Amino acid sequence: MKVLVFHIGADRYGLRLRDVVRVLPLLDLKHLPLAPAPVVGLMDYHGASVPVIDLCLASGLPPGLDHFDTRIIVVDYRTPEGAVHWLGLRAERVQGVQDLRDDLLTDSGVQAAPFLGQVAGDERGMLQLVELEQLLTPALRIALFPNPIDGGDLP
Repeated sequence: MKVLVFHIGADRYGLRLRDVVRVLPLLDLKHLPLAPAPVVGLMDYHGASVPVIDLCLASGLPPGLDHFDTRIIVVDYRTPEGAVHWLGLRAERVQGVQDLRDDLLTDSGVQAAPFLGQVAGDERGMLQLVELEQLLTPALRIALFPNPIDGGDLP
């Protein structure tokens, strides 16, 4: 499988390429007063308002740093009700696409966070998959996408 590799803090993670819509440079975002902590703003993507969360903050770490390769990853986020929404993920040190053999993936053995999936090792160390459907807590999901019965906001 192909994964987009990036960092959350010091560690490497991967997101299945099938979930990635686009990788954008770091953009100026519209600030959202009183938004939950992981929400760092709102961006315009092809005329649609897309919320952006900081993966570091969503993981319980301090805010991510602005590196030359910090990016916003636009993904198709599917709610438990089946609605699909665009969601921006502010990710540090986006390194590009990597092939990851399924037979190298194993369970981590630790359930630290629901969105952390299987792991694989290579010459650069451990890489852990991010399970996109589990990334948002129920409260954050409701704050970002309050209408669970609609079909989503994708054109």
